[in-house]
Amino acid sequence: MANECEFPKENATTEEIAEILQHSKTIAVIGASLKPERPSHWISVYLKEQGYKVIPVNPGLKEVLGDKCYKSLSEIPEPVDIVDIFRVPSAVPAIVEEAIAKKAKVIWMQQGIVHNEAAAKAKAAGLKVIQNKCIYQEHANL
Repeated sequence: MANECEFPKENATTEEIAEILQHSKTIAVIGASLKPERPSHWISVYLKEQGYKVIPVNPGLKEVLGDKCYKSLSEIPEPVDIVDIFRVPSAVPAIVEEAIAKKAKVIWMQQGIVHNEAAAKAKAAGLKVIQNKCIYQEHANL
């Protein structure tokens, strides 16, 4: 099980994270859930309350929080600023490939999720990368 327990080799600074959160409008939540106890669910609720457009992505769901749920990032018909990942590290490379093709601006791997190889690929393609940080905690700290 490679890449299941990495530490980030590099990460966005607090200032960069603040700038990302201030200038982003649309967040695709990869691994969206209907279960209120799941971080992807309650963090999506929080982000919507803060004025972000949240687009749920989960191939097993049709709707989350009243919004259409897409099977994949590439199915979303509009631009996405942040790709917020709530999936196991081994799923990250494919998500990064989709995010690059979609011309997303930011890859955000939630707390506990690190994939340095995929992060390096995203950065090389011009995306900003945040690993092992909770978007809720970072936003609440602003």
